[in-house]
Amino acid sequence: MRALAVVIVVGFALAGCEPDRDITGSTASCPVRNYSSYNPKDMAQCVNACKSCDHGNTVTCTTSCTLKGAH
Repeated sequence: MRALAVVIVVGFALAGCEPDRDITGSTASCPVRNYSSYNPKDMAQCVNACKSCDHGNTVTCTTSCTLKGAH
């Protein structure tokens, strides 16, 4: 019984170590498709790209863009 509990705990710990992957590769190419000269440092472009490509809202996208250095 104890061995089973240890195996389950180790399994959960190892499952949490796998990094999230973008399977389609569409996250990086989406802003480039929408803007001919996409500039991630431009706040308006960054927020619009975040909202349309990552399905965010204004608050989360503004925060994300600010943390990425947009102004």
